[in-house]
Amino acid sequence: MTQSPKITIIGAGGFVFPFRLIGDILSFPALQSARLCLMDVREDKLGPVADAARKLVAHHGFDAQVEETTDRRAALDGADFVIITFQVGGVEAYKDDVLIPRKYGIDQTVGDTLGPGGVFRFLRSVPAYEAIAADALEVCPGAVFINYANPMAMATAFLNAKGLKTVGLCHSVQGTTRMLARTLDVPYDEVNYLSAGINHQAWILKFRRGQEDLYPRLRQVMNEKHVAGRGAQELAGDDGDHSEAAQAASTYEGGNEQVRTTLMNAFGYFETESSHHASEYLPYFRKTPEMVEHYIPQRWDYYEICVGHDDQGDIDTQLAKLKEHLAPSVEYGASIVNSVVTGVPSVVYGNVPNGPGVISNLPSDACVEVPCLVDENGVQPTSIGELPLQLAALNRTNVNVQTLAVQAALTGNRENVFHAVAVDPLTAALLTLEQAREMTEELLTAHAERLPEALRA
Repeated sequence: MTQSPKITIIGAGGFVFPFRLIGDILSFPALQSARLCLMDVREDKLGPVADAARKLVAHHGFDAQVEETTDRRAALDGADFVIITFQVGGVEAYKDDVLIPRKYGIDQTVGDTLGPGGVFRFLRSVPAYEAIAADALEVCPGAVFINYANPMAMATAFLNAKGLKTVGLCHSVQGTTRMLARTLDVPYDEVNYLSAGINHQAWILKFRRGQEDLYPRLRQVMNEKHVAGRGAQELAGDDGDHSEAAQAASTYEGGNEQVRTTLMNAFGYFETESSHHASEYLPYFRKTPEMVEHYIPQRWDYYEICVGHDDQGDIDTQLAKLKEHLAPSVEYGASIVNSVVTGVPSVVYGNVPNGPGVISNLPSDACVEVPCLVDENGVQPTSIGELPLQLAALNRTNVNVQTLAVQAALTGNRENVFHAVAVDPLTAALLTLEQAREMTEELLTAHAERLPEALRA
């Protein structure tokens, strides 16, 4: 491949992440003469990111070209790599994902991956994905697609179904393994681990330091710091100590991990997404406000964070840091581009179609998160075989939602939208089928203008 590849970022005007990704790309010498094409439908959001990118290139004296456009097809034309980072509808649409389910008692701390929020974030993005696929298959059919947009499994599965060679990327595996290494006071470069499952619900199958299995010590330390300690029956009428002092005592390194520790105690392995987020995906932790407060004593509401976000302040801060010290972050995207361009191999945890032998006891139409080898041949998933049966069973409850939502997008079947919401584990634990139907219809109405035409009321 050419040493000056065209790297297109769709949704480049988003929060600070797209600019941090540009910094990652420019951190690799082989990519410092790349053609960076930044595309967004919002010109006012795109301009500041493009300006900052040009300043970063000029500061370090690179040969990279920075282009900006609101024309999707032009951005895709001739692209070698396409990175997707957008959220259709922005905070305005996200508000409906969160607040409508909350009326029905479904309190999502994020609502971007599973549940009613995840289903509708995906469905309102489908027209954009379809347009991207239609253009790309004409003007850049060989491009490597890298998807950072949530809901990761649904979006990545749909893009692959449309014929685009797509890997989905997250940072939960990197973040969790680094957190566990810090927790055990083990240098991260001495840790050897294996993770597999689905996005936001992958499992740390091995965690070792040389010949030492770190799991026994991990279980002891995490239980000492985070164990929930009380059953659901007691929590239903919980009158325990919820003072600030009690909440502070149950936190560690700025984050409470009662949910993930409880899951590890019950099912044997540590999960890769934060306890706040993980509590949305299973029926065990958010049945009542008291239960939520017990397991998640310090509320973290991503919608509220987005409402108060300062885009320009974040960009300026990142620009100053990257001028002073240009180095890649923990994100995998730029390392994939570098490995394909140079042939220097790397290993990433990617979300890919569950082909033969990848995870043999998850459905073949699932999108799974596994270690992948990357070189000039592209992204190649490794074979995991079978997950421990109990982990596969938990994953299947989430895969059910994902595959039904993707089926709704591919076929235009509105009933599959309801089915996806109704089988969501948290929704099923809290609502009747009639309530789930009513909530689904309200969400369909709220998002009608953004949905694929076949799914509109």
